[in-house]
Amino acid sequence: GSSLLTGPEGLMAKERENLKRLKCLRRYRQRYGAEALLHRQLKERRTLATDGAAQQAHTTRSSQRCLAFVDDVRCSNQSLPMTRHCLTHICQDVNQTLFKPCQGSEDVPCNKPVPVSLSEEPCCPLHLRLPPQMYVPEQVLAVPEELEVAPTELYLSAAELQPTESLPLEFSD
Repeated sequence: GSSLLTGPEGLMAKERENLKRLKCLRRYRQRYGAEALLHRQLKERRTLATDGAAQQAHTTRSSQRCLAFVDDVRCSNQSLPMTRHCLTHICQDVNQTLFKPCQGSEDVPCNKPVPVSLSEEPCCPLHLRLPPQMYVPEQVLAVPEELEVAPTELYLSAAELQPTESLPLEFSD
């Protein structure tokens, strides 16, 4: 047999402690972002499947609806993930920092929510200010007059192009 021990008996005490700690961390690690959202949805589906209660389905559905009220009527749109408002009303949430209302122009005010980007003033596509044109077409160069008229002595006439003597057979096409 082999003299190397591969099981727990072959590990030193410190290595055993580290392995135990790693197993605990892997089992109980905190979930963040999209993984947490997917995990929560999976848990909700499991509870719905096991409980089968209509009331449970109602509470999860209502918690995903927007909390904004328009003319004393609650908005029926679904809220954005990890928020309580839909895209139309996300700017009503004072704690969010991902969206800002579009400033619009002097003529047409606009309050559409726009994702915050690297620009100082985020705008919706309607009010986006285009940068100046970077491509400048080349100007057509003026041809001097003496080059426009070609000298006629460089061209051969039709009579000069006709063969006057017959070539030997080996030189003809």
